[in-house]
Amino acid sequence: MTILLLAEHDNKALSEQTAKVLSAATKIGGDVHVLVAGSGASAVADAAAKLSGVAKVLVADDAAYAHGLSEPLTDLIVSLAGGYDVVIGAATSVAKSVLPRVAALLDVMQVSEIIEVVSADTFKRPIYAGNAIQTVQSSDAKKVITVRTASFAAAPAGGSAAIEAVASAGDKGVSTFVSEAIAASERPELTAA
Repeated sequence: MTILLLAEHDNKALSEQTAKVLSAATKIGGDVHVLVAGSGASAVADAAAKLSGVAKVLVADDAAYAHGLSEPLTDLIVSLAGGYDVVIGAATSVAKSVLPRVAALLDVMQVSEIIEVVSADTFKRPIYAGNAIQTVQSSDAKKVITVRTASFAAAPAGGSAAIEAVASAGDKGVSTFVSEAIAASERPELTAA
């Protein structure tokens, strides 16, 4: 089994969410390849390669991926998905925008916001605002999964994975980045709460 993990980053640093998703991916089993799609994100690829459990880091360096727009990222992941059994990412705004599109184009169901890996095809996820836990088994040949990272510990450092460049899928010009505004807050990020 081979797993493609969508790395969360800001083109400068790897988000801790990626290490937590890696923990979930290693529980599924198989080789984990981390996809770093960005612009000038070589430091992110280096950080991903140092995580224990990563077999390979794939780097797609293109301005189209600089801001995490859904359409170009979706096209890239779908172009790579043929060689993977699982596509996995953190349950963040980027992955929640990209992975449902990937699942639709691959004609498979998405397993959303898992909190536990029971087996390679069975997962637990909260429903009813967390008041109940649902066990989901997917019989799809390819699985598309988002992970609630608060439920998994971060994978430790200590790896030395190979870094490999992959071709960009290009940008069809469907969406355009306009601006980004960050609201200052003393509270923890929602994904870490």
